[in-house]
Amino acid sequence: MVKETPATRPANARFSSGPCAKIPAFELNMLADAPMGRSHRAAVGKAKLKEAIDLTREILGVPADYRIGIVPASDTGAVEMAMWSMLGARGVDMVAWESFGEGWVTDVVKQLKLDANVHKAAYGEIVDFTKVNFDNDVVFTWNGTTSGVRLPSGDAIPADRAGLTICDATSAAFAMDLAWDKLDVVTFSWQKVMGGEGAHGILILSPRAVERLETYVPAWPLPKIFRMTKGGKLIEGIFVGETINTPSMLAVEDYLVALKWAQNLGGLNALIARSTANAQAIWDFCATRDWIANLAVSDDIRSNTSVCLKFTDDRIQDGAAFAKAVAKRLEKEGVALDVGAYRDAPAGLRIWCGATVETSDIEAMLPWLEWAFEAEIEAQA
Repeated sequence: MVKETPATRPANARFSSGPCAKIPAFELNMLADAPMGRSHRAAVGKAKLKEAIDLTREILGVPADYRIGIVPASDTGAVEMAMWSMLGARGVDMVAWESFGEGWVTDVVKQLKLDANVHKAAYGEIVDFTKVNFDNDVVFTWNGTTSGVRLPSGDAIPADRAGLTICDATSAAFAMDLAWDKLDVVTFSWQKVMGGEGAHGILILSPRAVERLETYVPAWPLPKIFRMTKGGKLIEGIFVGETINTPSMLAVEDYLVALKWAQNLGGLNALIARSTANAQAIWDFCATRDWIANLAVSDDIRSNTSVCLKFTDDRIQDGAAFAKAVAKRLEKEGVALDVGAYRDAPAGLRIWCGATVETSDIEAMLPWLEWAFEAEIEAQA
């Protein structure tokens, strides 16, 4: 017999892995200072864009000689800009352990048609970075958003590498300690850990990446939206807020609100602590139950943002159907929205634990997860 529904409900049931929950106590009137209807090229627009770049640098601890640009098409656009503009100058190693990494492999091998060395690992596992050739350019995700598996550190990346490292850090930035000295290109979207609105990406370039852009011309044509140089020189304006195309000043204002919230919390360390506390609540829950487990095969690689779970009970007859039914039941009750596994991932759940989520909401949701599990076990009997 299924026990009664839990008495407590999350105050915010939004656990989507992107776009993610807004900052705590968010209200639309927080965006009242957005210069709506003004040109992003006007002084007020430029100032807002530059402030977003400056605060990004401050909170993430980006080195002073790295460029930061706001670019179109979210993290996807930022990664594509980097790959299409820089790859082809030397050999390439592609690293993938989940669907977004797989997507970058497809683009490089089938679209750019480069003869890349491809390193893959199954969902829940991670590629052995000691087997990656860092004399080549290397493309990888820091955190697998759809697998819940992250690179534990940058230790395996050599400081004296000959190639560039191109890192998709979209669900890692602001929640994990990125090894800037080991990364030449870093991309992310502010819709993840900062809970911003979609469509805008961040592209961060090391001096080595800038040198590549200024000394290498790809064999293929580049659309305007990917071009970062003119006359063999970096277009510096892109990295002080002169965006390639028109940004949403409303979305920029929203990002600024989140950055200032993070600044007031205590910066990066506070954001990491919030994400880790959220994830730890789920890890502790799984540790005391034999019917659910982290998809990550070892603790050192489990993500503290996109926590991916698998059901392990032998009574489950159809894993995919069961997981979808649990997610649907949670959504119907209004206690956990958008927690189904990514469409390409193994059957299970994916619960976002980024810094904008409150640990109290995770803790209130977990008894409902147990209730939904028991209800579905009974329903299939």
